[in-house]
Amino acid sequence: MPPKSKKQEPKPQSRPKQSQSPNWPPLRPLLPAADLSLEPLLPDQIYLIRNFLPGSLCKIYASFLASLPLTTTPGKPKKDEALRVNDRFQIDDARFAEMLWSQTSLRELVTERFDEAEYEYEDGDSSPAQIAERARRLWGGDPLGLNANIRIYRYTAGQFFGQHYDDSNNITFPPYPSTATSRATPARTTWTLLIYLTSCTGGETVFYPEATRANRNPEPIVVAPEVGMALLHRHGDHCMLHEGMEVTDGEKWVLRSDLVVPR
Repeated sequence: MPPKSKKQEPKPQSRPKQSQSPNWPPLRPLLPAADLSLEPLLPDQIYLIRNFLPGSLCKIYASFLASLPLTTTPGKPKKDEALRVNDRFQIDDARFAEMLWSQTSLRELVTERFDEAEYEYEDGDSSPAQIAERARRLWGGDPLGLNANIRIYRYTAGQFFGQHYDDSNNITFPPYPSTATSRATPARTTWTLLIYLTSCTGGETVFYPEATRANRNPEPIVVAPEVGMALLHRHGDHCMLHEGMEVTDGEKWVLRSDLVVPR
């Protein structure tokens, strides 16, 4: 479990929320899941999906998000919260969360093709039951979809997010047409999803592995913003210390949600 002395991300209730859902642009064009992969940057901890959203769609979304009423983060964080300086927009929008989950390649990659880069199978060596069990172990349960709590972050030159851990949150997951659930489900978040809509100078997401006897000074893992790339990283008790480095030129636009499993 992350040490209590380390800074946490701001709690959901400390962020201002909007009540009216934006008129999100359609999620198209999209690349088919067959052309994408869930790339293990650090197995069981950090995964990338390059070209998750095509550049043309990222431009549409970055332009649209700039029209939303963003709020600048307070300069002085609460006790035990990491220092973050950026502009953000937040809304509970189950419909858009479902769009991101089922209308993109995310659902298929997370539930069916998540281990292609880590395992090589002979025909018939991996049954649906075996795949489902590996998915449960990796994601912390059977993935239901994405957290309806949608967050938009804009980092301009000089803005950053200090070292912190992402908390897991208990939520109530609504029934969706694309799921087998017909009623609201007690659930929890287990992985952070970040979708980079722009590139910039600086603004890397940097992870800091814990020292071990075998490696007392592990190298940080650096993820530079890449247009259309999705990043999944484990959070909660198994979260790795990380930070968003200062943007030195350009703008870094990020779309954030979380992977949800039953509790």
